[in-house]
Amino acid sequence: MRTLRYPRGWPATSRIGERPQEKGIDVALAIDYVVMAVRREFEVGILMSTDTDMKPALEAVAQLTATQGTRAEVAAWSATGRHNRRLSIRARSLYCHWVGRDVYDQVADTTDYSV
Repeated sequence: MRTLRYPRGWPATSRIGERPQEKGIDVALAIDYVVMAVRREFEVGILMSTDTDMKPALEAVAQLTATQGTRAEVAAWSATGRHNRRLSIRARSLYCHWVGRDVYDQVADTTDYSV
């Protein structure tokens, strides 16, 4: 859990549908991904994100493949009839786990965290 950033005037005068956002989650995830790889806490690290800010972490873990055997892979959403995006890095062919609606339904967390 990270600190929430509230929209200006929230909730009384903020724009419709605007909600508080956690900030720093992507940085925390990137640090964990790299640190866990360096500590050899996983053999295959699958990063599920299309946020290009995550590329440096992905590149760092991919570089460890040669020295430690840690493997970097990615995962991304897949939907029929839509342009499906995934993270990639130069000079590396990363395996991508395409996740469709069927898998999403199996792993979805339906917990209401607002309570």
